[in-house]
Amino acid sequence: MDFTKCPRIKEKAYSGANGKKIAVEYDDKQYMLKFPPSGVSKPTNLSYTNSCFSEHIGSSIFNMLGIDAQNTLLGTFTVSGKEKIVCACEDFTADGSILYDFCSIKNTIIDSEHEGNGTELGDLLETIEKQQFVNPDLLLEHFWNVFIVDTLLGNFDRHNGNWGFLYCPSDNHSRIAPVFDCGSCLLPQANVKVMEKVLCDENEMNSRIYRFPTSAIHLNGKKINYYDFLCSDTDKDCNKALDRMLKRIDLNKINQFIDRTEYTSDIQKEFYKCYISNRYNKILISAYNTIK
Repeated sequence: MDFTKCPRIKEKAYSGANGKKIAVEYDDKQYMLKFPPSGVSKPTNLSYTNSCFSEHIGSSIFNMLGIDAQNTLLGTFTVSGKEKIVCACEDFTADGSILYDFCSIKNTIIDSEHEGNGTELGDLLETIEKQQFVNPDLLLEHFWNVFIVDTLLGNFDRHNGNWGFLYCPSDNHSRIAPVFDCGSCLLPQANVKVMEKVLCDENEMNSRIYRFPTSAIHLNGKKINYYDFLCSDTDKDCNKALDRMLKRIDLNKINQFIDRTEYTSDIQKEFYKCYISNRYNKILISAYNTIK
């Protein structure tokens, strides 16, 4: 799918730090095209990171598991004679809805001493309880559901700026926004050599399961280690989400989807399938058995 000649929507612009973004019209819908971020100054030999694949696969898996996420497509876009693989994300604000990220919602809690960009778990849970945009119980369930799937996908960057709410001015109604910004899932900076090493060496795989990536959420000032946190039986609502999401995860369906993903090499497909399977068994299943 080549997006190069799609009509540009010049009056639309997007914020965010990772990669260039433009708005285009495709198939009578508005899409945000996300270009792969440069690998320069990052710990990778890739000229561009694999974040577009991470975005598409991650978002699709969220949808597969019953969590509303942005609809995505993979395609190409030619810039100055160079063809790049891009991720087209259907714009869920095209109907006039306004996106408020959790950082801005957090700033509305005026009796809190914490800033909107702070990611200490207790502070986040307090904001979820006190905010008045959506039902707190539904938001808490959503928060932990997303946490469990981010665990499965190894997301290291679910900060307060990349999730939130949609407000519709026409009916004065707010709802939880679809999950978006999954480009930090599935080790996007891993090149072919790293993928091969991880697939061939269990110690290399285990270091990426038990040590890193960590969550962007902090507990007592330190980034949460997914395995340690889930196995510690720290939060009953998190435990409920683990039980809830495990019933929805079907590795066969996920593998079939990855096998159908365009533009990915055989080594990428094998790496993504193996990485997800290991995180499923060594973190989620292990934590479930420990708690039970």
